Amino acid sequence: MSDKKAIIVGAGPAGLTAAFELLERTEVKPTVLEKTDVIGGISRTMEYKGNRFDIGPHRFFSKSDRVMDWWANMIPIEQLPDGFHEITYQNKKRTIKGDSSGATAESTDNIMILLQRKTRIYYLRKFFDYPISLKVQTFSNLGLVKTFKIGCSYLKAAAFPIKPENNLEEFITNRFGKELYRTFFKDYTEKVWGIECHKISAAWGAQRIKGLNIFKALYHAARKIVQGAGDLRQKNTETSLVEQFLYPKLGTGSMWIETARRVKESGGEILMNLEVEKLKVENNKVVSALVRNSQTGETQELKGDYFFSTMPIKELIAKLDCDVPANVREVAEGLVYRDFIEVCLLVKKMKVKDKEAGGRSLILDNWIYIQESDVLVGRMQIYNNWGPAMVADPNNVWLGMEYFCNETDDIWTWPDDKLIELGGDELQKIGIVDKVDVMDGTVVRMPKTYPGYFGTYDRFDELRAFVDKIENLFLVGRNGMHKYNNQDHSMLASMTAVDNIVAGITTKENVWDVNTEMEYHEEKST
Repeated sequence: MSDKKAIIVGAGPAGLTAAFELLERTEVKPTVLEKTDVIGGISRTMEYKGNRFDIGPHRFFSKSDRVMDWWANMIPIEQLPDGFHEITYQNKKRTIKGDSSGATAESTDNIMILLQRKTRIYYLRKFFDYPISLKVQTFSNLGLVKTFKIGCSYLKAAAFPIKPENNLEEFITNRFGKELYRTFFKDYTEKVWGIECHKISAAWGAQRIKGLNIFKALYHAARKIVQGAGDLRQKNTETSLVEQFLYPKLGTGSMWIETARRVKESGGEILMNLEVEKLKVENNKVVSALVRNSQTGETQELKGDYFFSTMPIKELIAKLDCDVPANVREVAEGLVYRDFIEVCLLVKKMKVKDKEAGGRSLILDNWIYIQESDVLVGRMQIYNNWGPAMVADPNNVWLGMEYFCNETDDIWTWPDDKLIELGGDELQKIGIVDKVDVMDGTVVRMPKTYPGYFGTYDRFDELRAFVDKIENLFLVGRNGMHKYNNQDHSMLASMTAVDNIVAGITTKENVWDVNTEMEYHEEKST
């Protein structure tokens, strides 16, 4: 191995993917710096009295074969679905069997299982399929008048779309119509972001909704009736409509614990409880990182040839030890983030049930979107439906209630017992559970979970133009790029950055292009 080194800030999917790729494909030795004592970033898995839970739902599905094969190489797949008979890894194709993909698992539990997705919207104390279905129940829940208004509104939007799309409200209205936007999108989206949709950039829709519209949702529902879910890769299906996905048996975080193990096994370093205080820049290159140990307070300077940053870009700019233009600092300081609280409740049974559940005391959804405006909770996961290993006692129901907020909100500082009390009260209020059936609970707070597409985001190009000039600095990950990416997109950004190092390419354009809706951006430029 050469004496070249890479300093990687953050031990989440983007940072660990970068470290692993560097070890597999270059002679560069990576050192990963993680400011906490937990591997995985927001893709971690927590545990409470034998019950596992993630920070938000994480599906292991990607339109990228490169990512799908990477996952299959990292953790074996318990039972291979159709279309997954071989993987390409390190430019070599090989056939894989259902019990092994060449990965080295620490235990027989370290496997990937195949899950069927069921996700619904809870609105007016009723369940609506997500994506929209053609079931009679959908129309009966809405009522004839509401259904007629939605249809007319969509036809109007299709015939007279708003151009250009200046905000998220216009982006969604163009694809679903004003009435459907008001019914199923507006309240939930504003609950997530804490701001009106017309103040959010349309770029958020380009990141998260992409090519989805009402026609594609209805076509998908009809095709599913005829063809079923299809193969796992689901190349011709919009990501929001995907019906099945892989998931690590022991939770999302086990993928990144395994990746970290392999990084260290191959000679890389992962240093915990180290926070970057400054990045020293000379001649348009980062030359070193000044880091501080949060436990001992000791500081040290780490030199490197390449630097990857997954830290919030707002913090990165503040930590650059160089002449940063005033306008760049202004944009960075004005970037906004949305924070996240998860309240997990262990309950005896759910009040709402599915006929298909065969008398079980829970519904079949992986998660549900709670559209009700009279409660604060925005989304709820049913961890029993993420695999048997997620719940210590299958006779109980393990729920994850997700609250979106800002660190400056009062709810962020509430004690855990008050948040657990709130969770029970709200689920009883909307008829999901009876509060007397709540047996236990725990709380996790995750700052800067979602990068906001408002604040100074409309000037983000000014900031990007500056950091792109720092030749050996690669911004990757959700917060590192200030892009609302899924974990596969964060991985692809890191893979692309390593591609550039291997090829000796200095451009960052292809890294930023990961998960970009080109049609939308071309429209904005005309």
